[in-house]
Amino acid sequence: MTITFNLPYRTNHGEDLNVNIISGIVGKSTSKYKMSTVDGYNHTCRINVKPIEGEGIIYFYSLDKNGIKARQEWQVVPHLINLPNPIPEKCIVYDNWIDIPTDSYLYSSAVTDCVARRRNGQNQRPGSKKLKTGFTSSITLKVRAPQLRNNERLAILGSVPTIGNWAALKAYPMWEQAPNEWMTIIDGSAVSEQYFEFKFVVLDESKDYTPLWENGMNRQLTIPLIKKGENIVYELGAANFQIYPWKAAGTVVPIFSLKSEGSYGVGDFGDLKRIIDWASKTGQRIIQILPIYDTTITHTWMDSYPYNSISIYALHPQYVDFRQLSPLKDKKRGEHFEKLRLELNALPQIDYERVNNAKIEYLHELYTQEQTIVVRRTTYKQFFSKNSDWLVPYAAFCHYRDLYGTACFNDWPDHRTLPEKELKAMGTPGTKEYKQVAFWYYVQYILDTQLHEAHEYARASRVILKGDIPIGISRDGVEAWVEPKYFNLNGQAGAPPDAFSVNGQNWGFPTYNWEEMLKDGCSWWVHRFRKMAEFFDAYRIDHVLGFFRIWEIPIDAVHGLLGQFSPSLGMTIGEIESYGLKFDEDRYTNPFITDWILDRIFKNNAQMVRDTYLNRIDEERYAMKPEYSTQRKVEATFKGKTDEDSLWLRDGLYALISNVLFLRDRKDNKKFHPRIAVQLDFVYESLWDNDKNSFNNLYNDYFYRRNNQFWYQEAMKKLPRLAESTRMLVCAEDLGMVPSCVPWVMDQLRILSLEIQSMPKDENCRFGHLSRNPYRSVCTISTHDMPTLRQWWDEDPKQSQEYFNTMLYRNGAAPHPLPGWLAQDIVMRHLTSPSMLCLLSLQDWLSIDEKLRLPDQDAERINIPANPRHYWRYRMHLTIEQLMNADEFNNTIATLIKQSGRKS
Repeated sequence: MTITFNLPYRTNHGEDLNVNIISGIVGKSTSKYKMSTVDGYNHTCRINVKPIEGEGIIYFYSLDKNGIKARQEWQVVPHLINLPNPIPEKCIVYDNWIDIPTDSYLYSSAVTDCVARRRNGQNQRPGSKKLKTGFTSSITLKVRAPQLRNNERLAILGSVPTIGNWAALKAYPMWEQAPNEWMTIIDGSAVSEQYFEFKFVVLDESKDYTPLWENGMNRQLTIPLIKKGENIVYELGAANFQIYPWKAAGTVVPIFSLKSEGSYGVGDFGDLKRIIDWASKTGQRIIQILPIYDTTITHTWMDSYPYNSISIYALHPQYVDFRQLSPLKDKKRGEHFEKLRLELNALPQIDYERVNNAKIEYLHELYTQEQTIVVRRTTYKQFFSKNSDWLVPYAAFCHYRDLYGTACFNDWPDHRTLPEKELKAMGTPGTKEYKQVAFWYYVQYILDTQLHEAHEYARASRVILKGDIPIGISRDGVEAWVEPKYFNLNGQAGAPPDAFSVNGQNWGFPTYNWEEMLKDGCSWWVHRFRKMAEFFDAYRIDHVLGFFRIWEIPIDAVHGLLGQFSPSLGMTIGEIESYGLKFDEDRYTNPFITDWILDRIFKNNAQMVRDTYLNRIDEERYAMKPEYSTQRKVEATFKGKTDEDSLWLRDGLYALISNVLFLRDRKDNKKFHPRIAVQLDFVYESLWDNDKNSFNNLYNDYFYRRNNQFWYQEAMKKLPRLAESTRMLVCAEDLGMVPSCVPWVMDQLRILSLEIQSMPKDENCRFGHLSRNPYRSVCTISTHDMPTLRQWWDEDPKQSQEYFNTMLYRNGAAPHPLPGWLAQDIVMRHLTSPSMLCLLSLQDWLSIDEKLRLPDQDAERINIPANPRHYWRYRMHLTIEQLMNADEFNNTIATLIKQSGRKS
């Protein structure tokens, strides 16, 4: 069979268009075919193919400039041709170039496989086996119609009898061959050499009523003479229906915070199903969770931090639902674990250490009992085969972590790297090495199975599961151990100072070596996203700014103040002096320590500090002694000291070390970066007024203008590939020090932003105006890093009073504590915002019911970012069963969602 592709596209000298066949002809390989053109606009290409019966032909177009790929089409939903049966001798295709559509979110699996999941299974591709037309010649019409709901299907009506002759009851049916792409095949002999007009219509599958007609003028086609054995394919412009934009509401809750009557002191994947039931009951369409990956580093409560995982793939063992597993045959042990379960489940907060110790102990005993049965299962063998690339290194890491008593692989005596021979043996059943680690295969198999089931359960309930991708990886984890080339292990990722932390945040994660990652097309990230897509239909990119630039802190620093954006355009001495500031390299790049500074910080202890920690270098200044020259050295000096005086002294020494005006560029020591927030420090105070003015101009240009185009280009090297690697709905956490290029990229890639009224992105506003939220956004009241609504209301009465008067338009004094009726008003205002998604924390939903909510509002806080040692242990004070039976509360939520237009 020959296929002739025709594509209108304006090209210039040196530019060539290509057709890229990615499946359906020769296995699954990609084949590239150059198109020809006479006029630089109409391009054509004819190829001979051997179609595989039952499969369509999938392809996309790309543009080369001087032999190098310059751009390509949107590939989330590429072109697809389902050929009629019998297969024609010739196929002539008239296509359009497809860029990322403005409504690309409607093509996400969150919509097509959850919210708009077809009732009759029409999401399934028909395949050529199902398209037995019997036509000697045929016309295939394809159109994209993403607005359709789950109870609707597309049809065509036109001016010729073959397609209904404008009679509504004779509308010609279409099939959804790909997400939101509908097709139909018409008898070519019936319309050949004819001009006809037509429109697409929407039919309701459950009702018989007048169809919804497409907007605009009639579509027109003039069909040429079609010879026997020919099939003409027309890819038409997207259908246009006046349908209300889709909006939804949902809940944000960590799985570990869930609580049911059968929980084991922590939420699990069985509880996830139960909270999905509650969401469905109240008309919600989304459940968003925090990261669920294994964080077991120390086997202590410090592992409760869910953003410091030892693997980007392995799920945390604490989420195993024992109710879905076989019971222990040893009755005494079963009774022991049940007694312990009741005790742990009665606790108001998670006892991370006892819960995880108990769960691992139980799993070991169950593994001993069940291993011979489990390893024979086909599903187990399939799981191992599909996931062995990451599963074997993870199991090896867990084995050596426990063997050597530390997760810091640099401290392991014999396994700082994993030998290939040992890796192979650990993945080969029957070997000694395999038996040493097989327990971890078993645990991950259980977790994988249970989460897959929860995901399918959510889809069947038309509820979207939204996951969370942490921006960092642990430096004491699997990826840093086996793939160190992808990371800068001599740096630490964090965040510059903000409302959460005046010293900035130091997360401790290594930064990414993007130069290395880009060499293989960011395959590390692509694999990560595709694994995540097995469990989720939407995801939150934690700290999306990290794909533009990351705040990189030296390995010898504790605070985030000594960080610099990486990558970024450092400044030469000439550039610095062009602002009118004479550059004194010694004075501005080394800690500026003088007597007046010491007196201000240490007061009566200033002399002790001089004698103990400092050396005088000239008549004015001091320098830190070599043994205290970095914040890490100071930290080591005060290790184990928790008294107030020691901590005060330690923090004062930290402040001395960070008292610099400029930081030297990490890669080019002839370039410099102004230190973040230095206007609040002593070295800035020491400047003359005219030097302060010059520095401020330099500072503002550097942080808010200089790098914008550069960071835009950096993000566009990475994010398009990642956003198109799956059909998950992409949402981003774009808070913090946001450069102006971030909205450019997010708008171009159709990524949903995060909008929080108390943290407006317009610096001229004290509070955000909800009515101004962009449609492509997620609206929320608080995140896991913030106080809940009730806490926020009471933490600063002046702030809540202003909000009460200016945002809620109410007179008089704001009531404290926050009453339920006022919380409901705030919730309703957020629900009625233009944002596509309104996702509220479980605590903020509960705030509207004074009888149901937790009396102690401070016990609802999940995380305090300023405290790097925070214990993540928040649990629901109600069981999910109690929540399901709270009819008055549930009816209120359902009503609010319906009234706000978010019921779908």
